[in-house]
Amino acid sequence: MSTVLFDQIVYGPVKSRRLGLSLGINLSPLNGKRCTFNCIYCECGLNEERRTKTPAPSREEVKQALTKKLAEMHAKEIHPDVITFSGNGEPAMHPDFPGIIDDTLEIRNKLCPEAKVAVLSNSTMLHKEKVVQALHKVDESLMKLDAAKDSLIKQIDQPVIHDFTVDKLIEQLTRFHGKLIIQTIFLKGEQNGIPIDNTSDEDVSKWIEALKKIRPEKVMIYTISRDTPVKTLQKVPVETLEKIAEKVRQAGFNVSVST
Repeated sequence: MSTVLFDQIVYGPVKSRRLGLSLGINLSPLNGKRCTFNCIYCECGLNEERRTKTPAPSREEVKQALTKKLAEMHAKEIHPDVITFSGNGEPAMHPDFPGIIDDTLEIRNKLCPEAKVAVLSNSTMLHKEKVVQALHKVDESLMKLDAAKDSLIKQIDQPVIHDFTVDKLIEQLTRFHGKLIIQTIFLKGEQNGIPIDNTSDEDVSKWIEALKKIRPEKVMIYTISRDTPVKTLQKVPVETLEKIAEKVRQAGFNVSVST
């Protein structure tokens, strides 16, 4: 099995480990990636392997695709638990992201009012006030925080933003005043002969200290479940995830574990 791209604007629904029956929305080009991270575990592959000059779908194209798909599902009596922005990169990079969120909420309210609207984000576009305002409108903002140390973030997420720092990221996440979910992947392995491991007691403790500053309403931790572009990565055993989860619970947070 190899890494794959999402080749539709609206895809699924798929059974999500963390969200239930999820209808996906891809705001990136359909034949390539557009992301501010270059995560070594990304199911869509590395950025340099997925470059494209194709534009992202327009706001109107997203609106039409979502309306059509939900109407088709309604006719078949299939109802999504959640409409999820994800796809081939960071959804909040789309220049019309705030407007697309407004359109999606309007369509959801008309065609499947019981479904939630969620955004899976790598947390790097929070310097834009309109993006933050849009994220406050959705039911669930699931924001990535894979480590609380710059060196680990650079290993795992490989930011392409030149001035990225974990401290800036944590500061921006505090702007949600707790109305967000933190997602963290735990993994081990190596790349170019350099060990990678964000499960050590020291790194987990530092990450939990970041959680205390951010105060999320929920924490989701998980490990690799699909093929990764860096083939030397390893799943973390469920026992390790549960030990980390217990530390998070002891710190006062609601936490879920997916394997």
